[in-house]
Amino acid sequence: MITRRQFVAAGAAASASVAMAGPSSVLAAPAVHARRRDVDLLIRGGQLLDGLGTEARALDVAITAGRVSAIGARLSDAAREEIDARGLVVAPGFVDIHSHADGSLYDDPRAESVIRQGITTIVCGADGSSRAVGSPARPFGPYLESLDRLRPACNVAAMVGLGSVRGAVVGNDDRPATADELRTMVSLVERSLAEGACGASTGLEYTPGAFASRDELIALCRPLRARGLAYATHMRNEDDRLLDAIDESIAVAEGAGCRLQVSHLKTQGPRNWDKLDQVFTRLEGAKARGLDVAFDRYPYLAYATGLTSLFPVWSRDGGTAAFFARLDDAAVRPRIRDETLAKIALIGGWDNVQITSVKAVTDRPAEGKRLGQYASTLGIDPFEVAVTLLRSNDGDVGMVGFAMSEPNLERILAHPLGMVCTDGGGFAIDGPTRRGSPHPRGIGSFPRVLGRYVRERRALTLADAVAKMSARPAARAALADRGVLAVGRPADVVVFDAATVDDIATFAQPFQYPTGIRAVLVNGMIALRDGERAREGSGRVLRPG
Repeated sequence: MITRRQFVAAGAAASASVAMAGPSSVLAAPAVHARRRDVDLLIRGGQLLDGLGTEARALDVAITAGRVSAIGARLSDAAREEIDARGLVVAPGFVDIHSHADGSLYDDPRAESVIRQGITTIVCGADGSSRAVGSPARPFGPYLESLDRLRPACNVAAMVGLGSVRGAVVGNDDRPATADELRTMVSLVERSLAEGACGASTGLEYTPGAFASRDELIALCRPLRARGLAYATHMRNEDDRLLDAIDESIAVAEGAGCRLQVSHLKTQGPRNWDKLDQVFTRLEGAKARGLDVAFDRYPYLAYATGLTSLFPVWSRDGGTAAFFARLDDAAVRPRIRDETLAKIALIGGWDNVQITSVKAVTDRPAEGKRLGQYASTLGIDPFEVAVTLLRSNDGDVGMVGFAMSEPNLERILAHPLGMVCTDGGGFAIDGPTRRGSPHPRGIGSFPRVLGRYVRERRALTLADAVAKMSARPAARAALADRGVLAVGRPADVVVFDAATVDDIATFAQPFQYPTGIRAVLVNGMIALRDGERAREGSGRVLRPG
């Protein structure tokens, strides 16, 4: 672990080398501004990372009317307010390319777990599920306008979920879409993109998205091409059929002529950990053929999903009522049980399943418990406990599964095509969004990368990590003016201590904010400073382009 003094010294050395080599980024600016001028805010004395992978430089940042107005060494501007960033890193506000934090914004627009990580922009509508689909009943434009009216703490961009589109047109049945239905779905995607969606997503392990054919997915993704937007996919499989799922994802993007973003890339289950080289080979081969492909990942070894995902997709055909009816069928239930137990064996047993959320008050004792241990205390078979929980909560039970490899995680984070996400919800240690026992990725992912994987394990450099958290995800979502610290850009900024930044939240105690994030600015307004939050949000809805 490096000390703050070592980090500052390294940053100064990097600054000197960059100065000798000449400007290599958008930060080109005079060393000193000769004339004084009034600015709203001056961030002084920090080691600045621009988000493009350039090494740190000792530069001040001036902000006026919500935008970066000057960048240079020892700026002489007169500022109404200053932030002393000596010994700290100044970087673009982080962009979470795969977030579910929009789900709680209407309950609590403070977005505490977002802002306190240094995240200034979230991209939601992931995993095939979006709160708008472009239909008259759920239009995309008014949805985005409603988010703006919330005055959220963070900026919000949204993809259209192709699973939600299918559900709105075809329903929850496992059948091909008719020609008329497919035309209707394509028109909903086109309308959503026209009204501000920044891409399209799938969740092919979930229903009804799992029932979409490859040809259907290609047709729904074709409207992305003309706009230069990405298809983000939670693939059809992330364990035994992982390579087939990678091939399908590439085929869909190539067939549609659009960009590809593989969501939360993982190799799930110990017997699949050695497939990562083949995954990289396939993705790198697609890039060599001309496909614009990338992927993202959160820095934890457990995933989060719904408890129903442990049960076979075919058993969920037709929705929750049909699922329970099959469990009641003596001729079908044994097959469901066998396939579910096979999935449990893949991830290492019922104790690798932790319950995160339930709806029924009577089931609250299960939250935060490993399912195997919880079933043992009840003296009931774990499969039966899982079914009972699903029944009493109308199928809505959250879980995390511990099934991934640390060496693979490090390689995924460090890969040139990789970037950082949370795949997490938004919550706070107080108020209406403190509920259940959520995956800590929603409150600790970005600080964890900086603390554990940059400072401690040195899996990637600080400059590269910041690029994977800012400019690269902003570009994937076609947010042209975000993710880079440069004159004229909106002032989304995070100031952090590279020597102390870290996640504190755990699976047992998730409601703990990270350390080392000193200040966060959203559109030029201070959202967080030394632990204190702004009373009003300054985020806004962002549209591509």
